[in-house]
Amino acid sequence: MPPHPTFLMADPAHFTVSYEINPWMRPAAWSADPAANLLTARAGWRNLKAALEAAGGVVHAMAGVEGLPDIVFPANAAVVLDRKAVVARFRHGERSGEEPYYMAALRALRDQGVLDEVIQIEGCYQEGAGDCIWDANRRLFWVASGPRSTPESVKILADHFGQAMVHLPLATAQYYHLDTCFCPLSGGEILYYPPALTQAARAALHEYTTPDQRIEASAEDAEAFCVNAVCLERKIVMATPPAALAERLTERGYEVVGVDLAPFMLSGGGAFCMTLRLDLLSTPAAATLPLEAAA
Repeated sequence: MPPHPTFLMADPAHFTVSYEINPWMRPAAWSADPAANLLTARAGWRNLKAALEAAGGVVHAMAGVEGLPDIVFPANAAVVLDRKAVVARFRHGERSGEEPYYMAALRALRDQGVLDEVIQIEGCYQEGAGDCIWDANRRLFWVASGPRSTPESVKILADHFGQAMVHLPLATAQYYHLDTCFCPLSGGEILYYPPALTQAARAALHEYTTPDQRIEASAEDAEAFCVNAVCLERKIVMATPPAALAERLTERGYEVVGVDLAPFMLSGGGAFCMTLRLDLLSTPAAATLPLEAAA
């Protein structure tokens, strides 16, 4: 049997929006009512965790850290495949302090038997699964460079994991991580926002997908952080979606589960950002759906 979908999340007890390192971050909106925003953030975090568990997931929660508010986005903590974790190197000083805490949390999971190996990347900036997303159907990584991760990270990750890498350079500061604009789905489709990708990235995507497998998100969908989603079999967990997107995905046979993540969006993150998948395997698993399911 394939393993249960397993995730790392980080408690939002110390979450706030107090600086700006991406175009979405709005400290003024947070500080207008920090108590209410924190209350809503805690509820959203609990609801996201519950949605993942209801879909069959197992969630390991690490503690938050005062002064490191964005530690609630552990998708950026590491790239994980085959029980091996490569811990990120952050570009911005506001987030680099998260690295030892992520390292400690992942080593604790190794000691519990969830992981086998935990190392840290060297020689480049690379911000975890936010810029390196495993596609279980195609058996490859979609890996980005741009505002956060440097191009050197592509070869470094390829050498470490021994897996195919499709490089998708990002086009804008607004979509600063690949996970904000790109989401492989279990049936082989890719939900993505085309303007966030360079022409070269779009050409690479077209090389590996058929037209029916490409689901183009609208600007409204992307701005609602709905492309930043977690797909578990036929369920897609995302920030509260526009009705049109939910309908399009439902027509494809998916069940869309919306969660109010508005406070986290004030920092530039959604459902995928708030999770790090720990159980992904490079060998085919029985639960993986064939690409033909998208046709």
